[in-house]
Amino acid sequence: MMTHAPHVALLLLVVALTLGTARGLDAPSSPTGELVIAWHVTITPAWLDPAEAPPSASTFELYYALHDAMVRPLPGEKLGHSLAESWTESPDGLVYEFKLREGLRFHNGDPCTAEDVKFSFERYRGMGATPLHAHVHAVEVVDALRVRFHLQAPWPDFLTFYGTPASAAGFVLPKRYLEQVGEDGFKHHPIGLGPYKFVRYTPGVEVVLEAYEGHWRQVPSVKRVIMKGVPEGSTRLAMLKR
Repeated sequence: MMTHAPHVALLLLVVALTLGTARGLDAPSSPTGELVIAWHVTITPAWLDPAEAPPSASTFELYYALHDAMVRPLPGEKLGHSLAESWTESPDGLVYEFKLREGLRFHNGDPCTAEDVKFSFERYRGMGATPLHAHVHAVEVVDALRVRFHLQAPWPDFLTFYGTPASAAGFVLPKRYLEQVGEDGFKHHPIGLGPYKFVRYTPGVEVVLEAYEGHWRQVPSVKRVIMKGVPEGSTRLAMLKR
Protein backbone atom coordinates (compact mmCIF):
# COMPACT_ATOMS: atom_id res chain seq x y z
CA MET A 1 0.00 0.00 0.00
CA MET A 2 2.80 2.40 0.88
CA THR A 3 4.44 1.89 -2.50
CA HIS A 4 1.44 3.57 -4.11
CA ALA A 5 1.30 6.55 -1.74
CA PRO A 6 3.04 9.00 -4.12
CA HIS A 7 0.62 8.05 -6.90
CA VAL A 8 -2.36 8.58 -4.59
CA ALA A 9 -1.05 12.03 -3.70
CA LEU A 10 -0.62 12.86 -7.38
CA LEU A 11 -4.16 11.71 -8.16
CA LEU A 12 -5.62 13.83 -5.37
CA LEU A 13 -3.80 16.92 -6.56
CA VAL A 14 -4.86 16.36 -10.16
CA VAL A 15 -8.44 16.24 -8.92
CA ALA A 16 -7.95 19.48 -7.00
CA LEU A 17 -6.47 21.26 -10.01
CA THR A 18 -9.03 20.02 -12.53
CA LEU A 19 -12.30 20.14 -10.61
CA GLY A 20 -13.94 23.28 -11.81
CA THR A 21 -11.21 24.02 -14.36
CA ALA A 22 -12.03 21.55 -17.11
CA ARG A 23 -14.21 23.17 -19.69
CA GLY A 24 -17.75 21.93 -19.82
CA LEU A 25 -17.99 20.94 -16.14
CA ASP A 26 -20.38 22.64 -13.78
CA ALA A 27 -18.41 24.12 -10.88
CA PRO A 28 -19.37 26.08 -7.76
CA SER A 29 -19.34 29.84 -8.21
CA SER A 30 -16.89 30.11 -5.30
CA PRO A 31 -14.28 27.59 -4.17
CA THR A 32 -14.96 25.70 -0.96
CA GLY A 33 -13.38 23.02 1.21
CA GLU A 34 -9.84 21.92 1.90
CA LEU A 35 -7.53 19.20 0.57
CA VAL A 36 -4.52 17.92 2.53
CA ILE A 37 -1.81 16.05 0.63
CA ALA A 38 1.02 14.22 2.41
CA TRP A 39 4.09 13.90 0.20
CA HIS A 40 6.64 11.12 0.63
CA VAL A 41 9.51 13.63 0.56
CA THR A 42 10.48 16.82 2.41
CA ILE A 43 9.26 20.01 0.74
CA THR A 44 12.26 22.28 0.09
CA PRO A 45 12.39 25.92 -1.09
CA ALA A 46 13.22 24.67 -4.61
CA TRP A 47 9.60 23.49 -4.83
CA LEU A 48 8.50 27.14 -4.81
CA ASP A 49 10.71 28.38 -7.66
CA PRO A 50 10.59 26.52 -10.99
CA ALA A 51 13.93 28.09 -11.97
CA GLU A 52 15.61 25.64 -9.59
CA ALA A 53 13.63 22.54 -10.62
CA PRO A 54 15.37 19.45 -9.20
CA PRO A 55 15.28 16.06 -11.01
CA SER A 56 12.00 15.03 -9.36
CA ALA A 57 8.52 14.76 -10.84
CA SER A 58 6.95 15.50 -7.45
CA THR A 59 7.85 19.19 -7.65
CA PHE A 60 5.67 19.66 -10.73
CA GLU A 61 2.53 19.02 -8.72
CA LEU A 62 3.28 22.17 -6.75
CA TYR A 63 4.52 24.05 -9.82
CA TYR A 64 1.25 23.37 -11.67
CA ALA A 65 -0.73 24.61 -8.67
CA LEU A 66 1.21 27.80 -7.98
CA HIS A 67 2.57 28.66 -11.42
CA ASP A 68 1.65 28.27 -15.08
CA ALA A 69 3.62 27.62 -18.25
CA MET A 70 3.49 28.75 -21.85
CA VAL A 71 2.62 25.25 -23.07
CA ARG A 72 2.17 22.13 -20.96
CA PRO A 73 0.23 18.88 -20.66
CA LEU A 74 -3.48 19.61 -20.22
CA PRO A 75 -6.51 17.33 -19.93
CA GLY A 76 -6.70 15.37 -23.19
CA GLU A 77 -3.57 17.04 -24.61
CA LYS A 78 0.04 15.92 -24.35
CA LEU A 79 1.09 19.51 -25.08
CA GLY A 80 -1.66 22.08 -24.82
CA HIS A 81 -2.01 25.84 -25.07
CA SER A 82 -1.75 27.29 -21.59
CA LEU A 83 -0.40 30.84 -21.21
CA ALA A 84 0.40 30.76 -24.91
CA GLU A 85 -2.74 31.27 -26.96
CA SER A 86 -0.86 29.95 -29.99
CA TRP A 87 2.59 29.11 -31.29
CA THR A 88 4.24 28.58 -34.67
CA GLU A 89 7.41 26.94 -35.94
CA SER A 90 9.30 28.35 -38.92
CA PRO A 91 9.68 26.07 -41.97
CA ASP A 92 13.41 25.70 -41.31
CA GLY A 93 12.81 24.71 -37.67
CA LEU A 94 14.96 27.57 -36.33
CA VAL A 95 12.32 29.91 -34.89
CA TYR A 96 9.42 29.26 -32.51
CA GLU A 97 7.02 32.15 -31.92
CA PHE A 98 4.54 32.19 -29.01
CA LYS A 99 1.63 34.56 -28.50
CA LEU A 100 0.47 35.14 -24.94
CA ARG A 101 -3.18 35.31 -24.02
CA GLU A 102 -4.46 38.81 -23.38
CA GLY A 103 -5.27 39.94 -19.86
CA LEU A 104 -3.02 37.49 -17.97
CA ARG A 105 -2.15 38.74 -14.49
CA PHE A 106 0.10 37.39 -11.78
CA HIS A 107 -1.29 36.83 -8.29
CA ASN A 108 -0.11 40.32 -7.23
CA GLY A 109 -1.99 41.98 -10.10
CA ASP A 110 1.01 42.63 -12.38
CA PRO A 111 0.35 41.93 -16.08
CA CYS A 112 2.18 39.03 -17.71
CA THR A 113 4.12 40.08 -20.80
CA ALA A 114 6.68 38.70 -23.24
CA GLU A 115 9.40 40.29 -21.09
CA ASP A 116 8.44 37.91 -18.27
CA VAL A 117 8.68 34.95 -20.68
CA LYS A 118 12.17 35.96 -21.82
CA PHE A 119 13.32 36.69 -18.26
CA SER A 120 12.03 33.35 -16.95
CA PHE A 121 13.75 31.32 -19.66
CA GLU A 122 17.09 33.10 -19.33
CA ARG A 123 16.96 32.76 -15.54
CA TYR A 124 16.20 29.03 -15.65
CA ARG A 125 18.92 26.79 -14.19
CA GLY A 126 17.06 23.62 -13.16
CA MET A 127 16.98 20.16 -14.72
CA GLY A 128 17.21 20.22 -18.51
CA ALA A 129 18.72 23.72 -18.51
CA THR A 130 21.98 22.68 -20.17
CA PRO A 131 20.54 21.33 -23.45
CA LEU A 132 17.96 24.14 -23.61
CA HIS A 133 20.48 26.94 -23.26
CA ALA A 134 22.87 25.16 -25.61
CA HIS A 135 20.26 24.92 -28.37
CA VAL A 136 18.53 28.32 -27.95
CA HIS A 137 20.62 31.07 -29.53
CA ALA A 138 18.45 34.01 -28.42
CA VAL A 139 15.02 34.97 -27.08
CA GLU A 140 13.45 37.97 -28.82
CA VAL A 141 10.61 40.08 -27.46
CA VAL A 142 8.55 41.03 -30.52
CA ASP A 143 5.90 43.00 -28.65
CA ALA A 144 4.09 42.83 -25.31
CA LEU A 145 2.40 39.54 -26.15
CA ARG A 146 4.76 37.84 -28.63
CA VAL A 147 8.14 36.22 -28.07
CA ARG A 148 10.44 34.33 -30.44
CA PHE A 149 12.95 31.61 -29.59
CA HIS A 150 15.84 31.43 -32.09
CA LEU A 151 17.61 28.06 -32.17
CA GLN A 152 21.23 27.36 -33.09
CA ALA A 153 20.06 24.55 -35.38
CA PRO A 154 16.81 22.62 -35.93
CA TRP A 155 16.00 20.73 -32.72
CA PRO A 156 12.85 18.56 -32.82
CA ASP A 157 12.96 18.13 -29.02
CA PHE A 158 12.62 21.86 -28.25
CA LEU A 159 8.93 21.76 -27.31
CA THR A 160 9.45 18.55 -25.33
CA PHE A 161 12.10 20.23 -23.19
CA TYR A 162 10.25 23.56 -23.00
CA GLY A 163 6.70 22.37 -22.43
CA THR A 164 6.76 19.05 -20.54
CA PRO A 165 8.21 17.86 -17.20
CA ALA A 166 11.52 17.25 -19.00
CA SER A 167 12.28 20.71 -17.59
CA ALA A 168 10.48 23.57 -15.86
CA ALA A 169 11.78 26.23 -18.26
CA GLY A 170 8.34 27.01 -19.67
CA PHE A 171 6.95 28.35 -16.39
CA VAL A 172 6.60 32.13 -16.42
CA LEU A 173 7.56 34.17 -13.36
CA PRO A 174 7.08 37.91 -12.69
CA LYS A 175 10.25 39.77 -13.70
CA ARG A 176 9.41 43.03 -11.92
CA TYR A 177 8.49 41.34 -8.65
CA LEU A 178 11.56 39.09 -8.66
CA GLU A 179 13.85 42.04 -9.29
CA GLN A 180 12.19 43.89 -6.41
CA VAL A 181 12.34 41.15 -3.77
CA GLY A 182 15.34 39.13 -4.98
CA GLU A 183 15.88 35.38 -5.05
CA ASP A 184 15.45 34.85 -1.30
CA GLY A 185 12.45 37.14 -1.11
CA PHE A 186 10.75 35.18 -3.88
CA LYS A 187 11.22 31.90 -1.99
CA HIS A 188 9.63 33.47 1.10
CA HIS A 189 6.61 34.65 -0.89
CA PRO A 190 6.43 33.32 -4.47
CA ILE A 191 4.06 34.96 -6.96
CA GLY A 192 2.76 32.97 -9.91
CA LEU A 193 0.04 32.58 -12.54
CA GLY A 194 -1.41 29.26 -11.43
CA PRO A 195 -4.88 28.36 -10.14
CA TYR A 196 -3.61 28.60 -6.55
CA LYS A 197 -1.81 31.47 -4.83
CA PHE A 198 0.72 31.27 -2.02
CA VAL A 199 -0.42 31.66 1.60
CA ARG A 200 2.52 30.42 3.68
CA TYR A 201 5.43 28.00 3.79
CA THR A 202 6.81 26.30 6.87
CA PRO A 203 10.28 25.07 5.83
CA GLY A 204 10.42 21.30 5.60
CA VAL A 205 6.86 20.96 6.90
CA GLU A 206 4.11 22.30 4.64
CA VAL A 207 2.98 24.71 1.95
CA VAL A 208 -0.46 26.29 2.13
CA LEU A 209 -2.16 27.52 -1.05
CA GLU A 210 -5.52 29.15 -1.72
CA ALA A 211 -7.64 29.28 -4.87
CA TYR A 212 -6.85 32.23 -7.13
CA GLU A 213 -10.14 33.63 -8.36
CA GLY A 214 -8.50 35.53 -11.20
CA HIS A 215 -7.09 32.48 -12.94
CA TRP A 216 -7.39 32.65 -16.72
CA ARG A 217 -9.09 29.26 -17.13
CA GLN A 218 -11.56 28.94 -14.29
CA VAL A 219 -11.51 29.16 -10.51
CA PRO A 220 -10.76 25.79 -8.84
CA SER A 221 -13.58 24.27 -6.80
CA VAL A 222 -11.30 23.41 -3.83
CA LYS A 223 -10.55 26.57 -1.84
CA ARG A 224 -7.45 25.53 0.11
CA VAL A 225 -4.71 22.99 -0.60
CA ILE A 226 -2.21 22.03 2.11
CA MET A 227 0.85 20.07 1.00
CA LYS A 228 2.78 18.40 3.80
CA GLY A 229 6.18 16.75 3.63
CA VAL A 230 5.84 13.43 5.44
CA PRO A 231 8.70 11.06 4.49
CA GLU A 232 7.68 8.39 7.01
CA GLY A 233 5.24 5.90 5.51
CA SER A 234 3.70 4.96 8.85
CA THR A 235 2.93 8.60 9.59
CA ARG A 236 1.26 9.08 6.20
CA LEU A 237 -0.85 5.97 6.82
CA ALA A 238 -1.92 7.28 10.21
CA MET A 239 -2.90 10.61 8.65
CA LEU A 240 -4.91 8.79 5.98
CA LYS A 241 -6.78 6.77 8.61
CA ARG A 242 -7.66 9.95 10.48
